[in-house]
Amino acid sequence: MTTPQPQPPPTQAPILSTPESHIFEDPTPTSSSTSASAFTEIYRDNEAAFREVFEIERTVREVMRGGYRRVALQFPDGMLGVAGRVVGALEGDVGAAAKVVLQNGQKQSPVTDSKTKTANPDPDKRIRFYILADTSYGSCCVDEIAAEHVSADVVIHYGRSCLSPTTRLPVIYIYTSQPLSLPTAISSFTQTFPDHEEKVLLMADITYQIHIPKLVEALRELGYTNLTAPEVVRDPGSVVPNRKVEEGVRERLGEYVLWHVAEPPKALLLTLAARVREMYIYPTTVSQTSSDSGDAPIPTPQSVQANTSLLLRRRYALLTTLSTAPILGILINTLSVSDHLTALSSLKKMISRAGKKSYTFVVGKVNAAKLANFSEIGGWVVVGCWESSLIEGGDFYKGVVTPFELGVALRGMGRGWDGSWRGDFGGLDDYGIGEESSGMGEGEGKEEGVGEEEGGNGREQTGGSGGDEDEDSESESEPPVYDLRTGRYISNSRPMRSTSTAAHQPSQSPNAITPQPSEASKSLTKRAKGDIATINGAVSPGAEFLRTQRTWTGLGSDFVQEEREVAGVVEEGRSGVARGYVVGDGEGGERR
Repeated sequence: MTTPQPQPPPTQAPILSTPESHIFEDPTPTSSSTSASAFTEIYRDNEAAFREVFEIERTVREVMRGGYRRVALQFPDGMLGVAGRVVGALEGDVGAAAKVVLQNGQKQSPVTDSKTKTANPDPDKRIRFYILADTSYGSCCVDEIAAEHVSADVVIHYGRSCLSPTTRLPVIYIYTSQPLSLPTAISSFTQTFPDHEEKVLLMADITYQIHIPKLVEALRELGYTNLTAPEVVRDPGSVVPNRKVEEGVRERLGEYVLWHVAEPPKALLLTLAARVREMYIYPTTVSQTSSDSGDAPIPTPQSVQANTSLLLRRRYALLTTLSTAPILGILINTLSVSDHLTALSSLKKMISRAGKKSYTFVVGKVNAAKLANFSEIGGWVVVGCWESSLIEGGDFYKGVVTPFELGVALRGMGRGWDGSWRGDFGGLDDYGIGEESSGMGEGEGKEEGVGEEEGGNGREQTGGSGGDEDEDSESESEPPVYDLRTGRYISNSRPMRSTSTAAHQPSQSPNAITPQPSEASKSLTKRAKGDIATINGAVSPGAEFLRTQRTWTGLGSDFVQEEREVAGVVEEGRSGVARGYVVGDGEGGERR
């Protein structure tokens, strides 16, 4: 008899959680900002640099000037490791400033000024700081929802930001500026633009914006005369998003070349691709501190010319799919950006005018796993900030586009799209809201004409089938829809158009003679044309998809009972709490 050998101990822990590859990713556009570990290492022993990067003194001054008592601190995921240290520095400076004000009677301290309100000695009304550990949406957007959970008076946003206008709370932006080697940047600029008369638009990621004035001054000393560096403003809808461009430069923007410090978000590249002549990106992935500290000089990074043609082709392919999708989903990816409710209403109107059905979903961080649960949706449009609305990735089951792109698709302009792009909500005014969408105006005009002809002219109706004939002619008069990728005819791209036609059929006047149905009409009933599932009397393409194409429609749907059994008697179950259930009525019940 063979004795079983003992199994060797496992060399690794069992897999009890989701694989690392399935972790949901943050939709915030990537940037070259320093990660959490780098922040911790760089500023571990350098208190002065830490206070300068996180602008401790300015933050305390702004908080005390505004008289805020409950302050929410929003950090991106990469900076949560230093959040506690920031709070400690802020509380220390606030306490020191309050003591100075109380002892000296409004005497100005290093972190106060003449506009600072009187500090309240009541400990219950001291300034409290709250760390928002997890953002509801992208980290570039101000999370007013999470801040309202602690009844915050103000939000302090750290790191790069999309600078989208907010609706409820005031915001203090701390860009956490990163170091930049000016000699290296100047060398790269001169190699890219040897002609000193070149018209160049200098920009930088928001975390490097502090270096732009010094860079422009140094380049002008070298002889460059046609340089412009717009100031940062909170206006994503401007000709250069979040930048204040002079009137003279705005009129001749197509003659300028963009030179951008750090990798910009893709939304910015697509926006400026059709507005400037060329675009160059100065990479900041290499350390920017070696040459300034006196060590061995670092090689000069070469500016890379940006090309958006491949990205535009992918976006164009998405437009061709959404133009034929019968059901569209609207993703609410923000509740803080101003005018998001107006944009939602405009999108619903635009989709309805195109004869399509829309469903609204409120989501946090968008990922493929969430959207794949709704297979009946033919395409998605994101209502979010101008940066995070642009979602790229091949993992999504159906295409995800921006409101501007949806307007282009529904107006039938996909074939003649000139490549201009914008990520804010301003594009809705130009595509499909103020005007009738492509092919829609003719259909609605014909419906109104039918009503006037039947009611006003009193045209005789025979056989009671005039409405069906008008509906047939209405559907036949609409232009056919083809899939631009496969060339196939799409018969259900406008599922709500037939229902609106039936709804607009006019009622007969009281004096009209109602034709009596014949014997044949009594013996044969024509089936309703376009029989689609309805909910509360309204046509629902989603319910129709559930009824006809879903194999699993809910609990119990996969249980087939051969013989119908008599329903059992309903009995009262247990009640109470887990430590002592009661079976039966009242006090006489049995406790278990």
